[in-house]
Amino acid sequence: MSKKRAVIFVNGELSYPAALQRMMRPDDFLVAADGGLRHLQTLGLTPHLLIGDLDSVSLEDVAAMTARKVQIQRFPPQKDDTDLELALQAVRHAGYRQIVLVAALGGRLDHTLGNLYLLTNPAFHDFQVCLEDGQTEVFVIRQTGTVRGSAGDVVSLLPVEAEASGVTTEGLAYPLRKETLWRCQGRGISNEMLGETAKITVEDGALFCVHSRQRSTVEKRRNE
Repeated sequence: MSKKRAVIFVNGELSYPAALQRMMRPDDFLVAADGGLRHLQTLGLTPHLLIGDLDSVSLEDVAAMTARKVQIQRFPPQKDDTDLELALQAVRHAGYRQIVLVAALGGRLDHTLGNLYLLTNPAFHDFQVCLEDGQTEVFVIRQTGTVRGSAGDVVSLLPVEAEASGVTTEGLAYPLRKETLWRCQGRGISNEMLGETAKITVEDGALFCVHSRQRSTVEKRRNE
């Protein structure tokens, strides 16, 4: 039986910390990928694991985490894997199959693109992995996928490879019926949810699904 959810905090932007905090679960396994520790601190949370070369974490923070009995895995700066990749490997080997990457969007474009393409790693094809910042979530759809949100939320479908064929949607304002989406075209961008769920199937290929919640919904979640 797989373990509960692992939530990895990355050192990117987190524009809606209060909204993200409401998504947290008491039994989440919390991981700080190097400077992602700052977001956990903003939320008043302590990680179970701090991992990376720790070049974005102060000596005082490391000492504080050590005093709190946080597991720390430190790597040399000259390494082949990013801090996020090290965190992903750690939770995968620990048996977590549902993984949320927080604050992996925004900031440096190269980091954002690299984080997006981590979702396509074959090692995680049978895992539930998504990027989340409180307003936007991104995940990869292979064969079938479900988006849960509210009417009016924006859903964009972007091919991972050059094309994705046999794309069919349910619950979106502009339905697709066994259509082919091309990476070099914007056919799948800015659709809208009609209700609380939308379903997408793809016969060949894979899709990035970008779910952007309405600002009013995020603000409500922030203020509750």
